[in-house]
Amino acid sequence: MPKLLKIWFPKKSIHLRRKKLLNHFQTNHSLLQKMNKSTDFSQPQRQSLPGILVMFANSLQKTVRALWPMLLIWLVKFDSLNKFIFFGSIVGVVIIIGVISYLQYLFFTFHIDEENNEFVIHKGVFNKTRITIQLHKIQQVNINQSLIQRLVGVHKLEIDTAGSDKKEASISAISHDLATILKERLINHSHQETIVDSEKVAIDENATSFIKIGILSLVKIGFTSNYIKSFALIFVFFTTIIENLQQLNTDVINEDEVTNYLDALPNITSFMIVVGIFIVLILIVNLIRTILKYFDFTIQKSKQAIVLSYGLLSTKNTLLNPNKVQKIKITQNYFQKKLDVTTIGVHQASSDVEKVKEKDQIEVPGCSANERDIILNLLLSQLPEKGKKYSPNWRKFAVNTFFLLVVPVLISIAINFKLHFVTWNEWMLYTSFFVIFAIVLIWFSFKNYKLFVSTDFIIKQNGAWDIDTTIIEPYKIQAIETQQFFWQKQADIGSVRLSTAGGTVNFSTTNYSEVKKLTNYWLYQVETSDKNWM
Repeated sequence: MPKLLKIWFPKKSIHLRRKKLLNHFQTNHSLLQKMNKSTDFSQPQRQSLPGILVMFANSLQKTVRALWPMLLIWLVKFDSLNKFIFFGSIVGVVIIIGVISYLQYLFFTFHIDEENNEFVIHKGVFNKTRITIQLHKIQQVNINQSLIQRLVGVHKLEIDTAGSDKKEASISAISHDLATILKERLINHSHQETIVDSEKVAIDENATSFIKIGILSLVKIGFTSNYIKSFALIFVFFTTIIENLQQLNTDVINEDEVTNYLDALPNITSFMIVVGIFIVLILIVNLIRTILKYFDFTIQKSKQAIVLSYGLLSTKNTLLNPNKVQKIKITQNYFQKKLDVTTIGVHQASSDVEKVKEKDQIEVPGCSANERDIILNLLLSQLPEKGKKYSPNWRKFAVNTFFLLVVPVLISIAINFKLHFVTWNEWMLYTSFFVIFAIVLIWFSFKNYKLFVSTDFIIKQNGAWDIDTTIIEPYKIQAIETQQFFWQKQADIGSVRLSTAGGTVNFSTTNYSEVKKLTNYWLYQVETSDKNWM
């Protein structure tokens, strides 16, 4: 065991430190009070002047993203280009972006309409836009900071309402103190001058940091999750690169040399090389994306909410209200279970249930089992119990096998018979790998497909590799829909769809008689519960 080094400070030194900290907080508090009293949000306010640089950088970034394939070709053909026209065009584009950025700053104003109890934003250079948000509809106000905003010294304030599935409005460049005061005014629905408490500063000074996700946990999550997303990202990137490189001259890329090199390798070797490269790239992309997004992930508990702050290049500060939580999803695969890490996704209330997407959820990555239980206990006031188990009918396995295994094999036979992509021996080899892989996935998907019902919770479990455990509370159900096709009546199977303000939960191909009993029970719970659903 390593020896612990104890450092003793004199009592006088501790008192001096406490006194300095107290004076520091009191000074900041008094400054915020003075600023709050002197800030009249009934008059139109502009963004911070350095925000012009933020708008310029954002516009320049969008332009580069839109034109990067063309820029890549120009760089490769740089020697044959007219240098005067090339650099002149770049300077002209930069000047135009700078002028537009200044005009965007000039025509962007915001204020609080105290008579109509609304928050109003005016913006637009050529097309004027007036955004009006009723204060009582504001659900969440977040203060974030990207890398560019951090360098300039401003923040971004985002407003989310209960009447939209996306951010209703945002202010891209505002000082932290002004953003904090405006956030309090909007959240408190106040018309009057409000004194900002020391307890209500962006990240609560009295908030206790009870969970901090370390870099090791992020590395574990980065190497064991989001394979499909990273594969799609890499595929799109390389497809775009190849598509644009094909437009280059043959003296830049010799296609014959590349083709001859690949033809010299056996098909199975080429296949394994490509698969190996993709696996390595997926792991690297996963790790980089996870660390950049969730670096220094801290959960702080205040009196009424939970504050999540995270991000390396772009810092986010999100307020999570347990009362507004509608659905919780816990994701874990085999490797993550062995490494004791899991990801928790939280869906809050949204008015348009049909448009609720997975990307809209608030994620807490890299939690240990103990941290997961602490978060669940905080959000649900108790640890959820699974209760009675309901399983799908064997027909679900049969249907999935037909559509996910038999149909693809038949299609591959027809295509290879017509076009002769590979020899039939090679087809047998590839098909054998696919059949084994598909059967394993279909079986585990069927095996893990469960529904658990208790008095206080409805828990759905599904997934072949990444096992998702979705949790909702019965009294938060907004609608219940049952379905049974005519060919399912004799077998007495059907499905049920539970809708909440934070998304839906579906369970299909199960005993329909049991589904009807559960539906009546859940409707009874909704009608008799005296709890607020948000």
